[in-house]
Amino acid sequence: MESLVREGRVVELRRRLCSRMTFGTAGLRAEMGAGFACINDLTVIQSTQGMYKYLAKYVPDLKTRGLVVGFDTRAQTSSGCTSERILKNSNNDESGISVESFFHLFAFQPYAVMKYGAAAGVMITASHNRKEDNGYKVYWHNGAQISSPHDKEILRCIEESSEPWPESWNEDLVESSLLRRDPLEDVSRWYMEELNTICFHRELNAMSPLKFVHSSFHGVGHNYVQRAFQQFGFPPPIPVPEQKDPDPDFSTVRCPNPEEGESVLELSLRLAEREEARIVVATDPDADRLAVAEQNDNCGWKVFTGNELAALLGWWMLFNWKEAHPDPADTERVYMLATTVSSKILKAFACIEGFHFEETLPGFKWIGNRIHELKKTGKEVIFSFEESIGFLCGNMVLDKDGVSTAAVVAEMAAYLHTKNLSLKQQLINIYEIYGYHISRTCYVICNDPPTIHKIFSRLRNFGGPSVYPESCGDYCITHIRDVTTGYDSSQPDKKCVLPLSRNSQMVTFTFQNGIVATLRTSGTEPKIKCYTEFCAAPGERDISSLEEDLRKVTAALVEEFLEPDKNNLLRRSV
Repeated sequence: MESLVREGRVVELRRRLCSRMTFGTAGLRAEMGAGFACINDLTVIQSTQGMYKYLAKYVPDLKTRGLVVGFDTRAQTSSGCTSERILKNSNNDESGISVESFFHLFAFQPYAVMKYGAAAGVMITASHNRKEDNGYKVYWHNGAQISSPHDKEILRCIEESSEPWPESWNEDLVESSLLRRDPLEDVSRWYMEELNTICFHRELNAMSPLKFVHSSFHGVGHNYVQRAFQQFGFPPPIPVPEQKDPDPDFSTVRCPNPEEGESVLELSLRLAEREEARIVVATDPDADRLAVAEQNDNCGWKVFTGNELAALLGWWMLFNWKEAHPDPADTERVYMLATTVSSKILKAFACIEGFHFEETLPGFKWIGNRIHELKKTGKEVIFSFEESIGFLCGNMVLDKDGVSTAAVVAEMAAYLHTKNLSLKQQLINIYEIYGYHISRTCYVICNDPPTIHKIFSRLRNFGGPSVYPESCGDYCITHIRDVTTGYDSSQPDKKCVLPLSRNSQMVTFTFQNGIVATLRTSGTEPKIKCYTEFCAAPGERDISSLEEDLRKVTAALVEEFLEPDKNNLLRRSV
């Protein structure tokens, strides 16, 4: 801060000091550095004190229920700011609360919150973000990430708790406290045992000739994916040696996000070719997302999108549910969930198979909380996903889980192998039955919030005050839904069915040719994302024309509505 003052960098000082972090789709997340808008010792201490104030008000048995806290691998060498140090600061309070602290790298935070019946949980992580970032993810006592109104109330309590308590800076306090214990081994064992609820063919797995490669992307996933495979009856997957150990610099990848595809999976794919492994699975640094690639008969690799992998996993979970529940009446209590920007393939499943499908706002916090509500009424959610490679098979946790999904993918591949089918071939079979769902995802990078506001304000006043665009390129728009303002032209009262999301921008366009497209800001990164999908009817097979229309609409949306050149945006495709 002193350097910024000396250099007269007023804009940067204003950015850091004149605003505070807010809860996005995955908690508080920002770069590590000085200032109230960044992740640092002070802002984490303030956040923890604010959370304690809120919990003390609304959880009468807080001190006996306690908290669960954990951390990932992130660190900033220049300042000494690490996830572990931040975690210790989040423990240094004078509240007398018992704390289950994972002073190890830990990937099962929401599971531990539910298992202990804790009042809440905190995970220090920035997941797949760039190495400069870190975050503070908060789980409610139901094991799901907090959503409204908890997030807003906690932020208010943080602002009222800005003075650090006297012992807040004492990093040694947590080591000597009798209120803290490390339950890593117990929770890991319970989690692995409970994986049995989503393992359906252990004997077949044990005999499978398939070999698998796993990358943990320099994060926390290696040990847990190894154990999950063994729990399913498989040998441990072959680890990518350069990426299996925690490394806060993510030194072998330009971006620690496996969703970026083949370019960041290079080491995994080359290792798989040498080892003659057909399948590659890659977890992101905090092991809650999963990427999957499959070798195509010695002619390259198929890296599945989140939507494609969801089609496979949704089919697999329904197939095994029906095997165990032959009475069609049982399907009445089955649900699958997806975020609204994800593929509608599960909706197509539901229309034919007779189970229930629901959409939520983007972010797994909405899915987790909805699962909790459905479970209370006796419903069973067997699969949930978001297109950004976040999956949940079953409902043993209330957040996306890359560890369990990696083992499920292996079992599905092993089963299909006995039928002489690859994952790609089965995906085509699914589309033949339920209709091809062709989707594209791209994004632009924008580090200037006023520019983002200007872009979406222009969309809302495209043809005059409060007049949205009627077309894009050569394609006519029939309906518009704006979750930020609550407008939906397809509803009789013009109001959104989904909850309002005023803290983020999200506008969805339905085109006359059936394409659905959404522009939204990321809740974790400086991105504007563009999602487009064409949902064909079962039996429609002219895929090339569908893909061409989708490509044209996607290009027109980006060029006409986001204006990358004019707004200095960096284009990226997924």
